[in-house]
Amino acid sequence: MILDRYLLRQFFPIFFVAISLFVFLLLLIDLFSNLVRYLNNEVPITVILQISAHFIPQSISYAMPIALLFAAAYTLGDLYAKNELTVVFSTGIPFFRFSMSLVFVGLLASVFSFYHDDMLVIPTMKVKNDLSRRALNQHVTESNSDIVIKARNGELIYAVDYFDYKEQILNGVNIVQMDAQGGFVSQIRAPSAYWRESYWEFQNPMIYQYEDGILRVRRMNFSMSYNEHPDIFRRNAVIVEELPAAEAGLLYKDLKAAGLPYLKEQANYYHRYSFAATPFIVMLLSIPMGGKFRKNILLMSLSASLFTAVVYYIAEMLSMTMAGLNIISPLTGAWFPVVIFIIIGLILIRGAKT
Repeated sequence: MILDRYLLRQFFPIFFVAISLFVFLLLLIDLFSNLVRYLNNEVPITVILQISAHFIPQSISYAMPIALLFAAAYTLGDLYAKNELTVVFSTGIPFFRFSMSLVFVGLLASVFSFYHDDMLVIPTMKVKNDLSRRALNQHVTESNSDIVIKARNGELIYAVDYFDYKEQILNGVNIVQMDAQGGFVSQIRAPSAYWRESYWEFQNPMIYQYEDGILRVRRMNFSMSYNEHPDIFRRNAVIVEELPAAEAGLLYKDLKAAGLPYLKEQANYYHRYSFAATPFIVMLLSIPMGGKFRKNILLMSLSASLFTAVVYYIAEMLSMTMAGLNIISPLTGAWFPVVIFIIIGLILIRGAKT
């Protein structure tokens, strides 16, 4: 349709200028927030530039929804101020139908946002974080202490004093084995255990078992049956934000199977999909805004865009926090703001000038 092409020709130049400006502002904010630490650690300018360059994909992800909202609201407001929308209305075309091409752009942007985050933002942010940690002399250990893990659907309970990830050693091992009904079967104690590619080799292990109704202790024979992977003992050292969506899903399932806290990771996994819907939501919100501004279009569009984005992100943050605290379910925490704002957008569109 000619009107659709005309609207998109007005929209895209503004969008590209807006997203470039917002990305530049985000890069400056990230740079200046760390500038003092860079100077204190005498980080070379080349390393600082590398860190900033790897932040560009994440900046695009953050800036895209705001840029879409601003560009759509400004474009429609400018058409309204020039009385071009009046001409459209006189043809009998509803305002929502005229703006449908922008909704379609928002839908495509949501699909792009998911794959952009999963395939580009996650790897580059991992590199950025690694560069930043090395430059600022920050170290993240994957070893762990005071670990209690359930395995094999709760039939094995590991209690470990310390796990040395580098050497793949468990220190202070205490394993309780239960039957399917939750009854006690045996208990194994060992000062340490070494990972041997596919199983744990215990050092001087002692096993406690009931024999003829008496709890007896004896030295445990060699066994290769205890083969829980070392990764399960270091899961809380993994940064879930640095994992692709598929691996984030596996992480929370591993944590759940191990009997460890997993709600935050599960909510984050669902949030990967719900956050991708943000461009579509902002397009729905921008359409009714477009018919509201006739004067000071640039200022009003920018203000409305920033206000709407702040309200949405605050709602999202509160919802995710409640999901992590088990106040609401992870699925609700990830998708509740999305559903609410889609409903608000549809209600505003229904009441928009036409």
